[in-house]
Amino acid sequence: MPRLSGKVALITGGGTGIGRACALEFAKEGAQVVVAGRRNEPLRTVVHEIEQSGGQALAIACDVTQRESVESALAGAVEYFGRLNVVVNNAGAVVVADAENTTDADWHRVLEANLTGTFLVSRAALPILRKVGGGSIVNIGSILGLVARKQRAAYCASKSGVTGLTKAMALDHAHENIRVNCICPTIVETDLGNQSMDMTPDPGAERRKRAAEIPLGRVGQPNDVAQMAIYLASDESAWVTGAAFPLDGGLTAY
Repeated sequence: MPRLSGKVALITGGGTGIGRACALEFAKEGAQVVVAGRRNEPLRTVVHEIEQSGGQALAIACDVTQRESVESALAGAVEYFGRLNVVVNNAGAVVVADAENTTDADWHRVLEANLTGTFLVSRAALPILRKVGGGSIVNIGSILGLVARKQRAAYCASKSGVTGLTKAMALDHAHENIRVNCICPTIVETDLGNQSMDMTPDPGAERRKRAAEIPLGRVGQPNDVAQMAIYLASDESAWVTGAAFPLDGGLTAY
């Protein structure tokens, strides 16, 4: 039986990168998938791919930084599929700068997308998950929520917040069988990952440097993250909550 058979999953930032990979792989494992994000065209493309493969999916507009948009998206998901079992908080933003050179606007943009968005979606999902006897919240954090890197002040702060929020919510809602975990990847080959390298003076050199830092010798791929998300969304991880998993090719083993 597929690992996510009978589950409905909502994935934010689901039109591209890690979110897209999660949506496609979740559907392959039997989930009905709600693909949420701000840009309609990528969402519709993902839904079309899922439906072409025999799966069921819904594209729904959602700005994770806006409470009303989040609540409307989750209500729409439940209205369409009748329930919700899994939430993947994937939407995010990055800025390459130290604290002194981070503008107020960039600080707020990154914190709102990465941390406030995760909070708003998770909070809105709680009563919905409670109604079905529990569920799984999977936060896409970052290795920079566990360790730091130069020129990532706002990003490190936001992802450290995601790690802390994950653990706090896991403790608060374990008695309701609502599990909350966090995947912490290092650099992944996505638009956002490429953006963080393109902001540097020599993007090509930065790519080579980042790959060379990883013991397994390559940057991550979206499917690397999607496979771990499947595990955390499935009943295979029924005794796993409050965990932040490094997914970094061995980077933090040093």
